[in-house]
Amino acid sequence: MPTVILVRHGRSTANASGVLAGRLPGVHLDDTGVEQAVAVGDRLAGVRLAAAVTSPLERCRETCREITRLQVGTVRATTDKQLSECDYGEWQGRPLKDLAKEKLWRTVQAQPSAATFPGGESMRAMQDRGVAAIRRHDARVAAEHGDDAVWLAVSHGDVIKSILADALGTHLDLFQRIHVDPASVSIVRYSESRPFVLGTNTHAGDLSWLTPPKKSRRRRSADAEVGGGAGPQPQTGTS
Repeated sequence: MPTVILVRHGRSTANASGVLAGRLPGVHLDDTGVEQAVAVGDRLAGVRLAAAVTSPLERCRETCREITRLQVGTVRATTDKQLSECDYGEWQGRPLKDLAKEKLWRTVQAQPSAATFPGGESMRAMQDRGVAAIRRHDARVAAEHGDDAVWLAVSHGDVIKSILADALGTHLDLFQRIHVDPASVSIVRYSESRPFVLGTNTHAGDLSWLTPPKKSRRRRSADAEVGGGAGPQPQTGTS
């Protein structure tokens, strides 16, 4: 049962200008986005990351680089196109204020499972590939590093929202109720019985508790704690 830290890329130049970037090349983090990514790296400095996987788009690779810079050991990030942004087709590159006038916009808001972007992909296909990629990498990390491993996945807002919806057992048509800000951290742990959602859209706080002390490591139960449990063991020093 590894733990995956889902991070949306920091604010991009397209985010700041109100444009739907999609998969357009050359969309980078702006200055605020770089600062946000550095802050996530600070939050994760005490977490031993077993692996890092990122969308191939520049803004995600830049975010991943800033996050892993403070890791004690070398974390070599790999890219996976299955974690790339939704293919918005003819919508990409257009101002959001103009897209909001399109008839399809209402479908995206109210029934995203029925939305297919002109010249692009459906939101259902986006969710299917995103969830499949996360589960595939999670199984690989478990096989290579054990059930206590923690790994990083850097992706995009709608992709992460769809992954969280699946983990929560929520229909895609309700995924717009989930909010995922730039450089926010969400946390999921998968098990044989169910996923456990440990956090969504967080912006602050040390996350070293995600890496259990070596001396107390034991196989995590796949059962939910009745009553809520005692929570993670406090960190009393380096391990």
